[in-house]
Amino acid sequence: MHTRAEQLAAFDRLLTIMDELREKCPWDHKQTFDSLRENTIEETFELANAISRHDMTEISKELGDVLLHVVFYAKMGSETGDFDIADVCNRLCDKLIFRHPHVYGAEAAANAEEVSKLWEQVKLKEKGGNKTVLGGIPESLPSLVKAYRIQDKVANVGFDWEKKEDVWEKVHEELDELQAELAKPGEGNKEQEFGDLLFAMINAARLYKIRPDNALEQTNIKFMRRFNYVEAKAKEQGRELKDMTLGEMDALWNEAKQNEPR
Repeated sequence: MHTRAEQLAAFDRLLTIMDELREKCPWDHKQTFDSLRENTIEETFELANAISRHDMTEISKELGDVLLHVVFYAKMGSETGDFDIADVCNRLCDKLIFRHPHVYGAEAAANAEEVSKLWEQVKLKEKGGNKTVLGGIPESLPSLVKAYRIQDKVANVGFDWEKKEDVWEKVHEELDELQAELAKPGEGNKEQEFGDLLFAMINAARLYKIRPDNALEQTNIKFMRRFNYVEAKAKEQGRELKDMTLGEMDALWNEAKQNEPR
């Protein structure tokens, strides 16, 4: 690992390169906050994907891409005189100190759950911070992540199940309501009832300390791996999936499951 001096030197090198690119590269020079926005979102998802795969080499690479965007925005902010990278760092440091009174102040927090509850209380007191419990949740968050954040925030002010096991009654209630709605003719409230069931399931995941987005992504990866196996085996046999029976595909699917590391 690098020393603190080497880390600071590397960051200074990045800032110098950013200055040069902004001045000398036509593409970098023409970028704006708006033009970079979509690229920033894409880089964030690529980082999240690398984290899901626990690929440390890719995580390091994708972190660099995200850091580039932070430095790029700060450079553009300095050109307009609104802020620079020092403002970004100092505001972050000030916020971290303010939101950790159990480290830098007189408050006490014995575990991560107590820290989370303390954070919500501090955020409501923070100057320029959230004015309501659900304030600060970005509208553009993916719905699955947003639902988890909503439930986590309200739980931190006491709006939660007394016992985590109680959530399953709500899950079954929402499932019954969805099935009843699906049995009716016409569109009705199928989408709404399905959303209620998903929301209840996400609540259950939170209570049992499962990240639903991570859990679903692991299932996505597992499904794709198994289906790719089925497709590859079908090609080895000189066959197209569309010409195979469901039973034949299921047999290959089970092979894929059996060949997975335990």
